[in-house]
Amino acid sequence: MKENIGILGLGVYIPNTTMSAAEIAAATNGVWSETAITEKLGIVKKTIPGDNDGTQEMGALASIEAIKDAKIDPKEIDVILCFGEEWKEYPLTTSALYIQDRIGAINAWGVDVQNRCCTSVTAMKMAKDMLIADEDIKTVLVCGGYRNGDFVDYTDKNMSMMYNLSAGGGAIILRKGMDKNLLLGTGLISDGSLARTAGVEIGGTVHPITSENAKEASKSLRLLDPERMKNRLNEVSNANWYKCIDKALEKSNLTRSDIDFLDILHIKRSGHLGMLKDLNLTEDQTVYLENYGHMGQVDQILSLALGLKEGKVKDGSVVCMIAAGIGYVWAANIVRWGATK
Repeated sequence: MKENIGILGLGVYIPNTTMSAAEIAAATNGVWSETAITEKLGIVKKTIPGDNDGTQEMGALASIEAIKDAKIDPKEIDVILCFGEEWKEYPLTTSALYIQDRIGAINAWGVDVQNRCCTSVTAMKMAKDMLIADEDIKTVLVCGGYRNGDFVDYTDKNMSMMYNLSAGGGAIILRKGMDKNLLLGTGLISDGSLARTAGVEIGGTVHPITSENAKEASKSLRLLDPERMKNRLNEVSNANWYKCIDKALEKSNLTRSDIDFLDILHIKRSGHLGMLKDLNLTEDQTVYLENYGHMGQVDQILSLALGLKEGKVKDGSVVCMIAAGIGYVWAANIVRWGATK
């Protein structure tokens, strides 16, 4: 029992502002139609940040909701693992520590971790391992915000896979000694050969921002080596995802037939439906985030929260969370929702 690590609380923050499929199509200068944006890319609308929706602040707002859901005092939090993106209010500040102060978690220590859109799944594994290994750690907050869509140039034809990038915050509280909502096995695979095939091209030490490129820099999230990236992903991506799923299930003493709910990030519609088919699942066993877009590493928390709200996740449900992040990394973890038998 003491090594049972479970989810105590969930929180999400969703900005009020949105961008429709029609607006995305217009931003591509007509290269993509509204119908194609909706049907092929699977975006009806997506959230975009409002004036005060900074990455750190959205993570803090989601954390406040998770604390309310968990019905705990923030002083009970021992560690904050922040998955918030590097694009934030002030570069070179630590988001975990901003959130610590913002929510009143005065007894916690915090650190930022980053694995792109895989970070919430990765950080949940890190939190579980820390909770098992350190007797002084009893409660961990995994949280953060995301708004990398700010960098998207909709006129860049190579960037259609990132037209869905949206904005929001998510938080999940894990605690040891739980008898419900248990975090079970995790599977992770990385492929460092793709480490520099996508990223923000201008603004680092290789291509610093200058007076000449400042405007371009603000929209310079790009596929830096699109041909190699796409060829490699076509070769290994689905296989790696299924390896992660199967490893996570194996560690949980479960099989694919045990999955009740697929907690999946937003991807193009055909990919989403294809994965459901491969796993022998129906559309009633997942939530497609077509009205939210892709909030990066927030997606898994949002999907779980929506699954609970819609009654698709209930006591006894085996939840398979999956994620992938540029870099490139794939991940899956298994949660058994509800009370342990």
